[in-house]
Amino acid sequence: MSNLPSEPEFEQAYKELSSTLENSSLFEKHPEYRRALQVAAIPERVIQFRVTWENDKGELQTNRGFRVQFNSALGPYKGGIRFHPSVNLSILKFLGFEQIFKNALTGLSMGGGKGGADFDPKGKTDNEIRKFCASFMRGLSKHIGADTDVPAGDIGVGGREIGYLFGAYRAQRNRWEGILTGKGANWGGSLIRPEATGYGLVYYVEHMIKHTGDNAGFKGKRVAISGSGNVAQFAALKVIELGGIVVSLSDSKGAIIANSPEGIDANLIKTIAALKLKHQALNVLTSDSDHKDKIKFIEGARPWVHVEKADIALPSATQNEVSGEEAQALIKTGVRFVAEGSNMGCTQEAIDCFEADRKKSGSTCAWYAPGKAANAGGVAVSGLEMAQNSQRLKWTSEEVDTKLKGIMEAAFKNCLDTANEYVPHAEKEYPSLVAGANIAGFSKVAAAMHDQGDWW
Repeated sequence: MSNLPSEPEFEQAYKELSSTLENSSLFEKHPEYRRALQVAAIPERVIQFRVTWENDKGELQTNRGFRVQFNSALGPYKGGIRFHPSVNLSILKFLGFEQIFKNALTGLSMGGGKGGADFDPKGKTDNEIRKFCASFMRGLSKHIGADTDVPAGDIGVGGREIGYLFGAYRAQRNRWEGILTGKGANWGGSLIRPEATGYGLVYYVEHMIKHTGDNAGFKGKRVAISGSGNVAQFAALKVIELGGIVVSLSDSKGAIIANSPEGIDANLIKTIAALKLKHQALNVLTSDSDHKDKIKFIEGARPWVHVEKADIALPSATQNEVSGEEAQALIKTGVRFVAEGSNMGCTQEAIDCFEADRKKSGSTCAWYAPGKAANAGGVAVSGLEMAQNSQRLKWTSEEVDTKLKGIMEAAFKNCLDTANEYVPHAEKEYPSLVAGANIAGFSKVAAAMHDQGDWW
């Protein structure tokens, strides 16, 4: 609308969803869902507040805090908190909008939301981060609750920050309740939660591979991964466990590309994990005698045009990290499967490239899966953590992992079946997973909103 400021990230997410729905038979079969889309595109509530805190020099600092409570038709608002200088309302609205439909695809009772602050934890002491978290929670605590809104971590918010935020909530509200997920394993957290997004991404791609008739799974396949945070690290470790070869990782400073046929090994990934805990960049590895001969570092680059051969690409860093040109480069390297570990990891131009290749190349195409389906494993285990908190129970790693595998399999089948129903495709084409994910997630939310009187 012309009277609103431009929100490019949110507008991109909305157009990606709406164009998919328009190009399917959904509105022909359910014309009333057009009205549901108009309603669902507006958050139920947007909360903004100031966050004032004192640094170690005794100087007063001020940041902006946000929580976008987008849709609660399926359950309490659920979505992460991001601490990063780039945080603004457009980014949080895009993330919250995506979260609605991602959460719907898990099959669990969760609505969609997102929050955060334009605070940069890099270079801050533990004491400064603790003070910031306490002040941030003063602004947020009155708007969340176990049956209202249950945030989680995101970029810049890991186990340390979740601990400080939870402690601040408990002190301010005099209540112990499961109002955050990603908690410590010995005080209400779920096992497998740190690994869940990366593991779930790999489990989803396993079903994509199997659907093509390839029963080897990841064994022997070269996998290009971007990012080097939790998602990328645990996706890489799971790929290696399943016999795959990791050929790249990246961060904001650049990309590392494997020099050896064996790829990036588990020991190097553990080294990277230790670097990231110290907020260090991957370029540090170029002076590490144990690893510098195994990799090359390309400053300021993403990995996609620098990997010579890849079978699978897993964008796992941030939004819009694969351009149209990079998508074409991946197709030329022989990539057969692309699945987003990050939210909206591919630009619309990149998605268009992959979808065009799906239609043109048939069984040899680069088959694309969007983040709202492929990276739903993290929020799925957050939902499982909520269930454990409600019951005052703790499940074993095996129990959680089994449930995660089942959720990712069900999400894949839901996307596949929905695409087959609403989006015609030629006999030799694979179904459009982006269309299937968008239609399946939206339809579930729209039906629940209708039943509750949110639109007529």
